[in-house]
Amino acid sequence: MRHDTEYIKVLQDLISFDTTSYKSNLPLINYIKNYLDHENIITVLNLNKELTKANLFISTGPKDVAGILLSGHTDVVPADGQIWDTEPFKAIIKDNNIYGRGTADMKGFIACALVAMKQAAHMSLSHPLHLCLSYDEEIGCIGVRGILNQISKMVIPPTITIIGEPTLMNVATSHKGKAVFQVSFYGESGHSALAPKYLNAIHTASYFIQSLIKSQEIIAKEGNTDTGFDIPYSTIHVGKICGGEAINIVPNFCQLNYEVRNLAQDQIIEIQTLIFKKFRDYNINDNYDLEQI
Repeated sequence: MRHDTEYIKVLQDLISFDTTSYKSNLPLINYIKNYLDHENIITVLNLNKELTKANLFISTGPKDVAGILLSGHTDVVPADGQIWDTEPFKAIIKDNNIYGRGTADMKGFIACALVAMKQAAHMSLSHPLHLCLSYDEEIGCIGVRGILNQISKMVIPPTITIIGEPTLMNVATSHKGKAVFQVSFYGESGHSALAPKYLNAIHTASYFIQSLIKSQEIIAKEGNTDTGFDIPYSTIHVGKICGGEAINIVPNFCQLNYEVRNLAQDQIIEIQTLIFKKFRDYNINDNYDLEQI
């Protein structure tokens, strides 16, 4: 089979597995293990506690020298509620492009990596080729944390690591940091006819959101910059919020998740200090809990 034809066949197979982050990736992992079933290839499975998802480490070549590590994630973002001209989990070739959920991010890279690993297994390598595939990257790089220590005990640190995120085929040599926080606000339930008598948790949360917005404005205007990024400064945004039971009940609880993506020059703790300084400017009570997730 020609290599370009094999890449496409493998990619079509990978796309057919619905590995949306809230689903298991084990069928895809088993497919990869079967595809790379070769005496010169070792595979190491790293399961989560629930035994529903797995990281997979793959290696071929000598074990006593540094090599090259390819790395990617097997999960994809949801396709639910989106308008598609094609089936999301069926790779369609059209106008010299391949359409399907995850083709660019990042099953296209994984397909190339798998074919390369199979080719390398037939070669006499002076340096090893490794491949690490993780789960739950899209919801916070959760999966890979479970295999990092295991890999460090198995191989010599690689000379170079190539992570197959979509970059329009340009080499990206840096990445912003990321931290996600969950804040829970507590108020007092009461009938909305007497709303001013009670502490509204959603109102409190809205003040906190304003503090995030004001902090972002300050960072964008006065903070460090790196023009190597599309957005040249550290960013803050609210990604999820929930609270309230009914329109005629003052809500006693509200919870929101927000994200900070920071430049290397900026420390998360300094950004957090700015956020809470702006929040305290509203003279808000301390009925809230903060947790990093």
